[in-house]
Amino acid sequence: MPMDFRDDARLDTSQVEDVGGRGGGFPGGGLAIGGGITGIIALIAALLFGVNPGDILGGGEPAGLAPTSDLSGQCRTGEDADQSERCRVVGVVNSVQAYWEETLGEGAYTPAKTILFTGAVNTACGAADSSVGPFYCPADQRVYLDLSFFDTLQRQFGAEGGPFAQAYVIAHEYGHHVQNLLGTTGRVGGDRQGATSASVRLELQADCYAGVWADNAVKTGFYDREFTATDIEQALNAAAAVGDDRIQRRTRGEIDPDGFTHGTSEQRVKWFKNGYQSGDPRACDTFSGDL
Repeated sequence: MPMDFRDDARLDTSQVEDVGGRGGGFPGGGLAIGGGITGIIALIAALLFGVNPGDILGGGEPAGLAPTSDLSGQCRTGEDADQSERCRVVGVVNSVQAYWEETLGEGAYTPAKTILFTGAVNTACGAADSSVGPFYCPADQRVYLDLSFFDTLQRQFGAEGGPFAQAYVIAHEYGHHVQNLLGTTGRVGGDRQGATSASVRLELQADCYAGVWADNAVKTGFYDREFTATDIEQALNAAAAVGDDRIQRRTRGEIDPDGFTHGTSEQRVKWFKNGYQSGDPRACDTFSGDL
C-alpha cells in the first residue's frame, strides 16, 4: 500500500506556486542548457539537489512569479493529494515544513515556497531549465522543481520512481533550506569537490534530514499511517541512483573521487537511513568524522 495522506488533512497551497513555463531564452546572461542526453546527465550530476546553481548558471534577479494554475482550487485535502501529483507535492511540502517548524521553533524556521515550473524558470540564483533538476536557491529561499524531473530520474538514472521517491527529493531540498537557516551552508566555502569535501558533507546531511522527516512525517498530521518498507525503498533507490559514483560511471565510464560533489550511492543511502532510523537531526552531523 503506497504512502497515503489523511483524507481530511487540510492542505496549505500558499506554500507552493505553479508558474508554468517561461519559454524563450534566459535573460540576464544565464546559461541556456542543452547538448543532448550526455550533457543533460552531466549537468544534473553537477547540480542535482544542489544548493546554489548560480555558480554555474550565473546570477540574476528572479522573474515575477505569478501563479499560472490555481492550486488552491485543486488541492484542498489529503484526499486530493492522493489523486493528483501537484497536490501530492503540496502535501509533502506542508508536512516537511510542519516538521521543521515544530523542531526548530516558529521563530527560528522561516517557511520556503516550492516553485513548480515547466521547461525554464528565472531565479535569484540565475536562469535554469528542467535539465538542472530540483534545486534550492538560498538567495530567494525557494525550492524549484520541474515535475518532469521524476521521469528523467527513472529513464536516465534507473531509479524505480514512485510517490516516496518524489517525497525524498522534496525533503532533501528542504534540508538545504534548514542548512541555510542554521548557517551550515556557509561552511562549504570553496571546498566544493572531493570525496570528503564540505559540499559532499552538506549533501549527505540533507539526505539525513530527509530521513529524519520521513521518520516523523506521520506526527505532522498529514499522513494516516507510518510509511511502509516499500515507501522507504523508493527513497533509498532514488538516493542510490544519484550517487556520484554511479553517475560518473554512467557518464565517464570511470569513477573519480576527486570530482565528487554529493557522495556515493552507498553514502547517500547510509545517511538517509541514519536520519530515518534515529528520527533525530542530531544524528546528521556529517561535518565531523568519517562519511
